[in-house]
Amino acid sequence: MLYFIPTPLGNIEDLTKRAIRYIQIADIVFCEDTRMAKKLLSIIKERFDIEISSKEFFSMHSHNEKRILQDLDKKIFDKTVIYMSDAGMPCISDPGVFLVQYAQKNSISYEVLPGANAAVTSYASSGFEEKEFLFFGFLPHKGNDRKKALSEVLNSGYNTILYESPHRIKKLIEEISSFDANRELFVQKEISKIHHKWYKNSAEKLNELFENENLKGEWVVTIKGKNTENFSLSKNDILEADISPKQKAKLLSKISNKTTKEWYSELVAKQ
Repeated sequence: MLYFIPTPLGNIEDLTKRAIRYIQIADIVFCEDTRMAKKLLSIIKERFDIEISSKEFFSMHSHNEKRILQDLDKKIFDKTVIYMSDAGMPCISDPGVFLVQYAQKNSISYEVLPGANAAVTSYASSGFEEKEFLFFGFLPHKGNDRKKALSEVLNSGYNTILYESPHRIKKLIEEISSFDANRELFVQKEISKIHHKWYKNSAEKLNELFENENLKGEWVVTIKGKNTENFSLSKNDILEADISPKQKAKLLSKISNKTTKEWYSELVAKQ
């Protein structure tokens, strides 16, 4: 049997009793980093004063997950196997999804335990009342891919959650401020840890504030969706937008008598 174990974001007490039970009895541990996993198990053993059986540890991360699964003998799952990410829910901006697919393809019994997740925790903390939201995880680090993805986020009508590193958080806030200085943001760093802190303000105000803030730590950024009430786009607005021809064609078809296919052919011909 295979179990996916959510691990604490920072506070060890967020680990569920059920997760601890499977950690105790597991024969095999797949994890992002064996050093991190062994350290976590040592903390669990000491904090909760429990015995943990000896285990085999295997590193399975985003760079080797597919390769390992190609050569994996499915008989290994006759034992009790767990998968743990370094922090949070496996498969959500963390490795694990290909292991889920492997289990489905090979009729291996598996279960994902509920538990800590930074995106949901942050959204619940945001005070944004809309129940619908988008989750983008980490944006591309640079170049046109990043610009395109951020444009898609900021032009959507939905509140959107992003993850960001301490090295790029200031850049992200600057980019959002340049696009829409008044866009409301809710940002948190180090959720559930000692230095947990949150901020809620416009992108412009946060950009100014972050000039002198300590930005160390992992960040979750919730971006208020674009207000579409009483909002209309002209043909030129759409043509000048930094979005794909396909997206432009769909928008142009809504404000004209041409079909999406007609607009797409026209836009591609002009490229």
